[in-house]
Amino acid sequence: MTLVQTQTRPAIAHPVPGTVAGVMDAAGPQVWYDMTVEVALSVMAAAHTEHLVVCDEDGLCVGLVTRARLTAVQDGSGYTDRTRLGDITDGSGPFLSPLATRAEAEDAMPCGRLGPVLVVDEHGSALGLVALSR
Repeated sequence: MTLVQTQTRPAIAHPVPGTVAGVMDAAGPQVWYDMTVEVALSVMAAAHTEHLVVCDEDGLCVGLVTRARLTAVQDGSGYTDRTRLGDITDGSGPFLSPLATRAEAEDAMPCGRLGPVLVVDEHGSALGLVALSR
């Protein structure tokens, strides 16, 4: 059985002005890293979302996958029906603190990367997403 966690954790009760906590959206569906790419695409379709938060067995965030990323993996030469989300996420982020400013968030982004970025608390739990564009 594959578990999907759809409840969101509460964000900071009183976000500090000028931080990403004040502009973040809900994190969205959270799935386990042992879910297959095929099942993840089905979850995305059912949830009408373009991304999933990937969590480890302790419920801590290890990454964010998008529909575009999953489709690219599925179309790749190394893909099998056993390819799991943990095989394509490395846990390195980028992740943001809810206290990060927009400038800090943009500086933390790998060169050329745009799109949603996970905001996590000090324990590694997803609080939300911030969509960055340049």
